[in-house]
Amino acid sequence: MPLLTQQIPDENDYSLVASLDNVRNLSTILKAIHFREHATCFATKNGIKVTVENAKCVQANAFIQAGIFQEFRVQEESVTFQINLNILLDCLSIFGSSPMPGTLTALRMCYQGYGYPLMLFLEEGGVVTVCKINTQEPEETLDFDFCSTNVINKIILQSEGLREAFSELDMTSEVLQITMSPDKPYFRLSTFGNAGSSHLDYPKDSDLMESFHCNQTQVNRSVLNIEVAIDDEDTRFLY
Repeated sequence: MPLLTQQIPDENDYSLVASLDNVRNLSTILKAIHFREHATCFATKNGIKVTVENAKCVQANAFIQAGIFQEFRVQEESVTFQINLNILLDCLSIFGSSPMPGTLTALRMCYQGYGYPLMLFLEEGGVVTVCKINTQEPEETLDFDFCSTNVINKIILQSEGLREAFSELDMTSEVLQITMSPDKPYFRLSTFGNAGSSHLDYPKDSDLMESFHCNQTQVNRSVLNIEVAIDDEDTRFLY
């Protein structure tokens, strides 16, 4: 596409330059972690990590490897900035979320550095749209050190099944209690709402389970009144 081959003036002055021939792949990934307004972007030579946090207790990360892009250049060792995820997703879908068959939207993304906006050049059918999104000072994010020697329990579940389980939760409950155990109930989701307590139990050989490794019983609680998007290949619980 012309957009992927055309040069942007003073392109070498940009700290980050990345190109995709199909922007909807990126949009789909970002929608999976879109449960807060702002996201922090970390770019290195290996790719881009986008992090979304809520109340310093929930963190979602999307990793876009450098090989996914048709062109990917980072001039510095690392580039970090915060951006409004709502606006970014709106810009990425500026040509619509339901493309005509055989039609792709190409993206060229450029970031000049601290204090500069993120520039998006989108092209579809010969029409080019330029978006500039103001960036912000990145906030410090939590560092979840999941060193294998410190992990007591590890469960990997199918995301589709977990999404269905979340849809059955009593949303009048303020907290979600997660129980993991080497014995029954193995994996339990509990809520405590207006109608009383309710539990969803899943055996370790359930179709929902991709992997189940529990060494001891653990019970943890998390705030429930957040909107969580689960759209990854699998979902992991580690404690």
